[in-house]
Amino acid sequence: MTTSAEILPAQPDRRFLFAHPAHFIAFGFGAGLVRGAPGTAGTLLALPIFWLLHPRMSDAAFLGLLAALFVLGMWACDRTGRDLKVHDHGGMVIDEIVAFLLVLFMLPQEPMWEAFAFLLFRFFDITKPIPIRYYDRTVKNGFGVMLDDLIAAFYALIVLATWKALVL
Repeated sequence: MTTSAEILPAQPDRRFLFAHPAHFIAFGFGAGLVRGAPGTAGTLLALPIFWLLHPRMSDAAFLGLLAALFVLGMWACDRTGRDLKVHDHGGMVIDEIVAFLLVLFMLPQEPMWEAFAFLLFRFFDITKPIPIRYYDRTVKNGFGVMLDDLIAAFYALIVLATWKALVL
């Protein structure tokens, strides 16, 4: 039996993706294999997931799903990070998906809001202002991988709420 560590490629590929369920989940069902901008691909994947699921679920059920996905993401990122020997590999995008799903849940369901939220979330996820950078560097497990994107989501929501309060 081949283990995921035995087939570890220099750059994870489809073979690595399907070597263990954790890899498939952590890599956002394949979105994390996008070259150059896997985090953006993962964030974009959250949009159709939200549009498909949210209208079919109560708010409580959707929040429960997000909590379950957060825990599942912690496990998947922890396992995949250990297999890759990289704490927070750029291809692990379940953290972006779950965090941006939360952002979308909190917004008015309008394209303008979703577009601004996307830009703000990506900005905070990429630049990692304090304390995001601190947690990204110090919490070296699946929780740390998921946490830094949750804080980026919080920052995006704070900016959007401030904009709404001051402008609209």
